[in-house]
Amino acid sequence: MFWTSYLLAVLAIVLAWPVPILLSRAQWPARSPFTAMLLWQAIALAGGLSMIGAMLVYGLEPIGDNLIAGLRALAEMVLFNAPTTALGFWHIFALSAAALLTAHLVFTLLLTYYRIERQRRRHRELLALLASPSAEGAGTVVISHDSPVAYCLPGGARSVTVLSDGLMAALEPDELRAVLIHENAHLSQRHHLLLWAFAAWRQALPWLPTTRLAQESVNSLIEMLADDVALKTESKATLIKAIAIVASGSASGSAGSNADAGVSAGTRPADANPGLAGLETPGLAGSDSARTTVSRVSRLLSPQAELPAAAQGAVLAGCVLLLALPTALLIVPGLLG
Repeated sequence: MFWTSYLLAVLAIVLAWPVPILLSRAQWPARSPFTAMLLWQAIALAGGLSMIGAMLVYGLEPIGDNLIAGLRALAEMVLFNAPTTALGFWHIFALSAAALLTAHLVFTLLLTYYRIERQRRRHRELLALLASPSAEGAGTVVISHDSPVAYCLPGGARSVTVLSDGLMAALEPDELRAVLIHENAHLSQRHHLLLWAFAAWRQALPWLPTTRLAQESVNSLIEMLADDVALKTESKATLIKAIAIVASGSASGSAGSNADAGVSAGTRPADANPGLAGLETPGLAGSDSARTTVSRVSRLLSPQAELPAAAQGAVLAGCVLLLALPTALLIVPGLLG
């Protein structure tokens, strides 16, 4: 297991630094946002697994020829007071670090979910008091505010799309339809789950610059995915105008946070309604939302052909390889000795 731990460490470093930086600067994700989204998920999962696995394998190396044997020996030490003399200081340190990092990641994931759900619950309570049903259909409500605001609040059967008076007055019927399709795409494709995972990853490892890059890229990609759904029934000109009008709502206040509050394509001013103030949570800053809007509009104004099937297949194969490599190194006995 000696070489396994070092290979896992190298893989963790590569996936934590150069790979995310290169992917965040690449142009092709805009051509195939779904494929790029899968790649970001594979990088995050494989990176975390490699990081924890490297420390775990190194720590178990003196007491087992493979991961299973090492874990059994460790269990005997912990549960049955077996001798621990085989473990040196750095092995115990590595095992402790692996356990702490695992606990930290899981705890942060659960804590982020709790905070998001608590905020969404509070948001629904305020909407019940301050919003009125929309004529656009079930699951859509309207708040009284002059700025153009549109966002969705996930919650299963309680999911709701929120529009402002200002938005409905500013949009033509086809533009409003494009906004609603876009928001419903976020809900139907469950983009909030992706945002939750990447927000938790960033909060767990805020010192790692690539967690910020990953979250920003994922936010941009889900907007592109929702745009693609809207383009199935609406024209590009209609969607571009709708995006521009909704984005102008950011002039009234800070941008809403997709990652933590469930807000999607549009922006929601902090003062959108006196009763809705103070609902902003850590996430994308206004400048980040502006960059996302620019990327979306540029993509629509200068469309490029979708990534060729062969290239998409290569990326998907890379995703599988990223997940399979650390898994195989961990579970296949004596793979590298």
